[in-house]
Amino acid sequence: MCSPEEAALLRLEEVFSATLARINSFVLQPLLEAAPEPSDPWGRECLQLLQQLHRSSQQLWEVTEESLHSLQKRLRHPDSISLESLLLLHSADRVLQVHLEYLESYTSCVAVQAFQKAVKRRREYWQGQRKALRQLLSGMNSEGSVGTALVQALRQPLTHHVQQYVFLLLSLGDTVGEHHPARELLVHAATVFGNLQSFMRQELDQAMATQALWHTLSSRLRDVLCIPAHRLLQDSQDIPVTVTPLRAERVLLFDDALVLLQGHSVYTFDLKLVWVEPGQDGCMFHLLTPEEEFSFCSKDPQGRVAWQWKVTQAVCQTLRGKRDFQVLGAGLEPSEPPTCRCGAYTFRAEGRFSQATYEGEWYWGRPHGKGTLKWPDGRNHVGDFCQGLEHGFGIRLVPQASEDKFDCYKCHWREGSMCGYGICEYSTSEVYKGYFQEGLRHGFGVLESTPQTPQPCRYTGHWERGQRSGYGIEEDGDRGERYIGMWQADQRHGPGVMVTQAGVCCQRTFQADKMVGPGVLLSEDDSLYEGTFTRDLTPMGKGKVTFPNGFTLEGSFGSGAGRGLHTQGVLDTAALPPDPGSTRKRQLGLGVFPVENRWQGVYGPFQDFVQAGCPGDLQEALLGFHVQSSRELRKSQEYLCCERTHPEDHAGRMEDILEELLQHRAPEALQQCLRKALNNSLHPLGKLLRTLMLTFQATYSGIGANKHLQGLAQEEVKQHAQELWAAYRGLLQVALQCKGQAPEEDEDAETRELHVHRLVLPLVLPSFYSELFTLYLLLHEREDSLYSQGIANLSLFPDTKLLEFLDVQKHLWPLKDLTLTTNQRYSLVRDKCFLSATECLQKMIIQHLGAEIHLIRDMMAPIHTGGLYDFLLTALESCYEHIQKEDMRLHRLPSR
Repeated sequence: MCSPEEAALLRLEEVFSATLARINSFVLQPLLEAAPEPSDPWGRECLQLLQQLHRSSQQLWEVTEESLHSLQKRLRHPDSISLESLLLLHSADRVLQVHLEYLESYTSCVAVQAFQKAVKRRREYWQGQRKALRQLLSGMNSEGSVGTALVQALRQPLTHHVQQYVFLLLSLGDTVGEHHPARELLVHAATVFGNLQSFMRQELDQAMATQALWHTLSSRLRDVLCIPAHRLLQDSQDIPVTVTPLRAERVLLFDDALVLLQGHSVYTFDLKLVWVEPGQDGCMFHLLTPEEEFSFCSKDPQGRVAWQWKVTQAVCQTLRGKRDFQVLGAGLEPSEPPTCRCGAYTFRAEGRFSQATYEGEWYWGRPHGKGTLKWPDGRNHVGDFCQGLEHGFGIRLVPQASEDKFDCYKCHWREGSMCGYGICEYSTSEVYKGYFQEGLRHGFGVLESTPQTPQPCRYTGHWERGQRSGYGIEEDGDRGERYIGMWQADQRHGPGVMVTQAGVCCQRTFQADKMVGPGVLLSEDDSLYEGTFTRDLTPMGKGKVTFPNGFTLEGSFGSGAGRGLHTQGVLDTAALPPDPGSTRKRQLGLGVFPVENRWQGVYGPFQDFVQAGCPGDLQEALLGFHVQSSRELRKSQEYLCCERTHPEDHAGRMEDILEELLQHRAPEALQQCLRKALNNSLHPLGKLLRTLMLTFQATYSGIGANKHLQGLAQEEVKQHAQELWAAYRGLLQVALQCKGQAPEEDEDAETRELHVHRLVLPLVLPSFYSELFTLYLLLHEREDSLYSQGIANLSLFPDTKLLEFLDVQKHLWPLKDLTLTTNQRYSLVRDKCFLSATECLQKMIIQHLGAEIHLIRDMMAPIHTGGLYDFLLTALESCYEHIQKEDMRLHRLPSR
């Protein structure tokens, strides 16, 4: 059986549906038809608002009709159709949304006086409709304007309808029991429409206040501020307030913006980016915006409380993104706006960000978190920000004059400047990979141009304040030469070694990119020149030449056009041929470039990282990162296109790395742990090793593969092993500190040397072996050639002659007491006595045995000196030298 409340709801819906139909036909349709199309922008804006209101009214009528039909079915069949089937109950949120859309359209028309402006376009028609309007509206003043009557015509039915909804739903809820199936639906619907009633009253009041505001402003200010979405919340003419330092004449708080008026100037601040400082007493409170900070001062504490509360609530509402009845719901939303927000803002003040638009995360008025900066000239920056400045990883694109060309900086930033590791790709086809400080290249870095450029070049070394300075390697592909040495202010300055593709190398002192003083020049045939020479390595001036056969030529050297090299001096032919070993000792750079100082730009950042306690956020900035191809990165200009591990993941990985070091401290386990770390390109030790490999290849491969640099390379490998061990020790100390354990005592020199040679050097040597062995091979090429010829000759010796050559005493031969034929004796010797000797000789046929022997000797750990390995290597060296003997190599082979 249906209740009286349900019948009352039915009558309410019938009346409201009919009223909406009359409003559509008598008010809204005449407002939209027959009038000429407005020519001014404001007129067109008002017409669009009225059209939207018409659509919203139609939707409201349709949902009312649906509700009416559901009530009619319920009243006709109360036993078969349950109460919860009513549209008002099971779809209360949908009905609510339609009411809100109608309310928004209506209040927007009220706020900008759309009805009054539409009436003016058909003034005579609406004057004739005053009597009909009075019949439609109860209590209409006959002296009131038609525009005001139209406002009332659309307001009264809506407010009465919602008010009756709340009353009847509450009454219906009282008639059902606690356990009735429709109980919760009734409570929810009554709550929803109760909040709507309060919210609607607030919205209508704000719309009327906003409409009244425009009459108090000049036409110029009205044109700037009169926006349909604006709703006036507070006016300083109602509650006076002064603003410093701007000293605004009037303050207007809208639901989405704070407006300060000063003369003809209008200062508008998006409430999404307005922060209210909490916990303020007295008559003053402070507001923070991206570029300004204001103090609001009222006449009394009550005025301060009113302004501060309204601004705070307006900010909260703006951040929620829409006006709805939940704004007034107690406890539904936080009363304090979040300090971290997202928004867009265009900077106006002079500075680096002038005219740039920032979109991203904010904190207390400053860009903070991830965001994007875009300048009008095409520059943009995507990355991390901290307290208003670029800080963390970021990608910046800077367009160049040429079409579709720009510089791309993928770097770490600190307080607004590039700082740490970065990769920069320039429109000139150059690429820099290395470290920055205060926006300039500083520390270790590699600058390389593509091979297609007119003058391909590559520099690997140290930088200072944007210029090459310190130890560095430059490879000039156009000239076919490599410079290894010191730099200052982007010029070669200090001792340096030059190596050419033709195998010529020299050592000289440079000053401001020019050679000064005498130097050493070594030719490929081991000729040695000591004196002065030109930039293209031609002897010029006083000097001395020592030829490979020991002859010397000392005098003055010069050259003339078409005459080649000429000299005046003394030729000394009395000298004996030099020992081949002496020519090997002609090593360039030894003692000139202290090995511990060459690559401090690589070691230093790692040491800083360890001293800082290995924080996860510094791991990437100090040790590099991995990125996708430049083409993909430039095309997308998106932060996520950089294949980087998230900073939070860095911290977790460092914890795992340090924990693993603590668990593998025994010698055998430690070696396996170090092997795993050095082979991992993401492990700090692995990253350090790969950077050192890069410097080694840049120095000694290709053009730099010269036998006179073997000494430099050898001591460099040993130094790298020491630095990697020191890096491991540093990580271990950090791991112990993180666990609250006592740090290990410093090692003495002997213990450190033992660990370096026994644990680290065998692990890192394969990484440098290719380039290092090439230098040994070139250095011992002549000896290896003699050895190979000696092995070839030995293979032609008969067995007995081989015994004789090997100085095996005849009384030790096992054949002396046997009576055998010649063939039997030969067969026995061949098959029995010299089987082991033959196998030994076969194993000794190594193409470059001398290079291998000397490399092993130089890299052997000091602990093995005088031991078994030393003895075996010495025996191998003796055999190697014995086979090179001149008399053996030229020995006449006996006839068989």
